[in-house]
Amino acid sequence: MIAWRYLRAKRAEGGVSVMTWISLIGITLAVFALIATLSVRAGFRAEFVDTILGANAHVTVYAMAETDEFGRSLRGFADYDDVAARIAALPGVTRAAPLVKGQVMATANGVNMGVEVFGIRAADLATLPRIGSGAGHQGDIGRFDQGIALGSALARELNLGVGDRVRLISPDGVKTAFGTSPRVNAYEVVYIFTAGRYDIDRTRAYLPFAEAQDYFNREGRADEIEVMVQDPEAVDSHTAALMQAGGERALLWSWRDASGAFLRALDIEDNIMFIILSILVLIATMNIVSGLIMLVKNKGRDIGILRTMGLTEGAILRVFFLCGASTGIIGTALGVLLGCLFAIYIDPIFSFVNYVAGGGIWDPSVRGIYNLPAKLQLADVLSAVALSLGLSFIVTIFPARRAARMNPVEALRYE
Repeated sequence: MIAWRYLRAKRAEGGVSVMTWISLIGITLAVFALIATLSVRAGFRAEFVDTILGANAHVTVYAMAETDEFGRSLRGFADYDDVAARIAALPGVTRAAPLVKGQVMATANGVNMGVEVFGIRAADLATLPRIGSGAGHQGDIGRFDQGIALGSALARELNLGVGDRVRLISPDGVKTAFGTSPRVNAYEVVYIFTAGRYDIDRTRAYLPFAEAQDYFNREGRADEIEVMVQDPEAVDSHTAALMQAGGERALLWSWRDASGAFLRALDIEDNIMFIILSILVLIATMNIVSGLIMLVKNKGRDIGILRTMGLTEGAILRVFFLCGASTGIIGTALGVLLGCLFAIYIDPIFSFVNYVAGGGIWDPSVRGIYNLPAKLQLADVLSAVALSLGLSFIVTIFPARRAARMNPVEALRYE
């Protein structure tokens, strides 16, 4: 009761309501910034990983080159169906599909683009999470065997839609007595997909597996086996089994090998951002110290009277501790509320900011993904709450102890 009266006292009554409000607002904004940053960080990492795992193999099994009886170097697997079947039978493997890969130039409507072509069977393409299903797709994936599938950004750059035709030009084409001549084929665009990653949507195309074998001179062979597992985070635990199923020439390349450096950089950035924002929370809680010191100074006479009435040092300490702690608790609660609302409604907030700024504040060609995601995690909220409350309680102890140790005789000497 005494602490509550001190907190809401007017300045004319010796209170420090202005300092209390400053402390409250500072802690609220600091906790809000911490939760908002942690949620955006978690959302960005989740979106980045999901776009990797949704459109790429969790593990790629490929083979060292071998030499045939004519001395030619052959890459990939000749028994790709058997290898894919052995891999698909392994525990924890959800998908194994043979692929043919190559780089070509796509041309249409006077525009030329470098394209990475994946040769894949229609049934395997349909099971790719971000390619075979999802929002933003156009055309009929059931007609894949009759044409080609393009990424949405690639189709936009080439001014193509479903039903248009695109030419693919490969320098490694038909071998003649006069050398190797480029191979040029035209295909109907039957499907346009949006994987959610700008670099994939702008550079990737899919051809039917048999057509890609013929186009890239891979008759009877596959370049690699695309493998997906139930738990991509534990992909390293499948290494031994995949190597054995792939055969003696098998080599592995996982999604962690391809993106591990970037993910490690994200983890380091997360830790640094948490430390920086923790300092902001500390600065905000230091306002509590300033307010309590002023409160103790203004309430010296009250402290002396309370002590002479029989209140112990512990009781005085609790009074002023509650003054500071209640500010930290209320500020933390408001900050958590604002931070959670920001994470939940980030899309309309971002749309409003984009509208006010005139658009174009998020460039997917630079960021890689198409929007700013946020993922609210209980662990992040709890860490922010624990940090804010812990600092608020700790910094409150020192001015509260000063009030408790005040000599009542000195406090009332000039009264």
